[in-house]
Amino acid sequence: MKLILASSSPRRAAILENAGIRFERRPTEIDESPLAGESAEDSVVRLAEEKAWKVSRGVAGPAIVIGADTLVVLDGEVMAKPRSAEEAREMLRRLSGRTHTVTTGIAALRLPDGTTVRGAEHTAVTFATLSENEIDAYVATGEPMDKAGAYGVQERAGRFVMRIEGCYFNVVGLPLARLYAMLKELGWQADSE
Repeated sequence: MKLILASSSPRRAAILENAGIRFERRPTEIDESPLAGESAEDSVVRLAEEKAWKVSRGVAGPAIVIGADTLVVLDGEVMAKPRSAEEAREMLRRLSGRTHTVTTGIAALRLPDGTTVRGAEHTAVTFATLSENEIDAYVATGEPMDKAGAYGVQERAGRFVMRIEGCYFNVVGLPLARLYAMLKELGWQADSE
């Protein structure tokens, strides 16, 4: 049964590749605006499922389509991808010296029957205290601009992370162990098994 990743994220693809999981990548775009009164967890799970269903429309034959969406939450406020360098700086200032939560919603949709397994993974991440120079230098790299919370733990910002409580891969954008369990639940078997 083939796997299809409904994402343009090179980070999510690298997680699967490094785990030895064969898949196709089919990027998709959806409206990622939160719904009124929707929690961060409900939002990421809904968006993950929408991505999987959108990609599934063009898939023939037995397959599992994987959708994912990640948000950073600090003090109950969602930090999505920054829209400007100044917004990225402000996010990093707020994260400095504090612990926040990374929440990833994941949905695995089996075709052709449409059975879907979905859920959310939460990881606590503690940042060191950052100087304005460190923030400016990091923002100048351009790395923060396509990442929730304005940082990528697997890149230069990894040096700012003091502690991770939970799944590291969740912070990168795809909780690998949870996904693996979901795939097995849907009847998928790894090539090496």
